[in-house]
Amino acid sequence: MDPLSPEAVRAGSLIDGIPAESVPCTDRGLAYGDGLFETIALIDGQPRHWQRHLARLRRGGERLRIPCPGDETWQQDLGLILSTAATAQAVIKLILTRGSGPRGYAPTVGMPPRRILQMTPWPGMAGDTLARVILCRTPLARSPLLAGLKHLNRLEQVLAADEVAHAGAQEGLMLDTESELVTGTRGNVFLLMNGSLHTPTLEQSGVEGIMREVLLEVASALGFPVILRRLTLEDLERCEGVALTNSVRGLQVVQVLDLPSGRRRLAESKLLDLREALRRRHLAP
Repeated sequence: MDPLSPEAVRAGSLIDGIPAESVPCTDRGLAYGDGLFETIALIDGQPRHWQRHLARLRRGGERLRIPCPGDETWQQDLGLILSTAATAQAVIKLILTRGSGPRGYAPTVGMPPRRILQMTPWPGMAGDTLARVILCRTPLARSPLLAGLKHLNRLEQVLAADEVAHAGAQEGLMLDTESELVTGTRGNVFLLMNGSLHTPTLEQSGVEGIMREVLLEVASALGFPVILRRLTLEDLERCEGVALTNSVRGLQVVQVLDLPSGRRRLAESKLLDLREALRRRHLAP
């Protein structure tokens, strides 16, 4: 089969611009998690916040010293996938690894990076609310060098997500090793307190999410106060509401939060206007 034929492209993934579904076992993303990724919502055939995602990927590449392909290269890959897409709504994932090299942590000078673009079906679970969210036991390690990056090392989130699945919940919140609130397993967290939104600073760990970035802009435009600060379990105990954001789901409001002290039913109404404003912004390319 011609690697660039429509039948090959329908496999749903490109590796260095060629339809394929596997990488060499020498790839450093596989061996060490040495790379970055972006998860992008494809809605009505358009990738949402495409330029924001590419900008974050470039910033991450600069910090990890991984050469990042130019925007036009990613755009060509996207166009090839979309040219044979059978759906207008899907999830696009970009992965950038340092590439393949010999065994050992130290990268080889001049190693060409590897780029991967995947398109997967839109997730079946949808909705604007999260019926039940738990506090996970799995802590996030502090690592200022990697804080904010969407790097490939996600084992803490994998273990926390396993907790969520076993608990029969929809999502989980994660504290760091100093018991500060950082994130959900798959998105940024916001607390509603005294008419203001409070969200972690992410100086020590966590991911600077694209939807978090958009929400901060939307809230500012609406005159809705947002405070970036360190948050604790005590803040979770006394907040009025909780919302989580990510690039696929947008903003989801938590209905019930399970904490060590017991179950809390949270207020939703004050977050609804903000959610609608964010949805309108999220639907814009």
